[in-house]
Amino acid sequence: MEDQRDDLVVILAGYADKMDKFFRSNPGFRSRVAHHIDFPDYSDEELYEIALKMLAEQNYSLSKNAEGILKEYIAKRRKQPHFANARSIRNGLDRTILRQANRLFKKGDVELTAKELSEIDYEDIAASRVFQGQAEEDIPVKKQA
Repeated sequence: MEDQRDDLVVILAGYADKMDKFFRSNPGFRSRVAHHIDFPDYSDEELYEIALKMLAEQNYSLSKNAEGILKEYIAKRRKQPHFANARSIRNGLDRTILRQANRLFKKGDVELTAKELSEIDYEDIAASRVFQGQAEEDIPVKKQA
């Protein structure tokens, strides 16, 4: 890297504590990386806005009674191990959408409105393991075909 420093850009990204451990693992490595930029975690309100945007991009919305439980989910999820900011929220929303689909499927052979198909309700979020004191894993949800 030293010989090509005018032609090469290397970006290392990660959470501050993990990056500190990484840099400590090789004495002198930190001095070879010229710039270190720390980005603060999102606030609960910022994560809520991000969640709404993610839902809207998939043509989903929250019912009025789901707004509060999503905010509560975010606050609880942030306190869990392996929380990964917006990625954790995205993964949680993927699970929520699957729960919504299962809830609607259980209604049986009834005609559903466009609003029902696109609206996330309280129970879709409240069924999360976060509310049972269990961790939600930050692994992508496999969608069934």
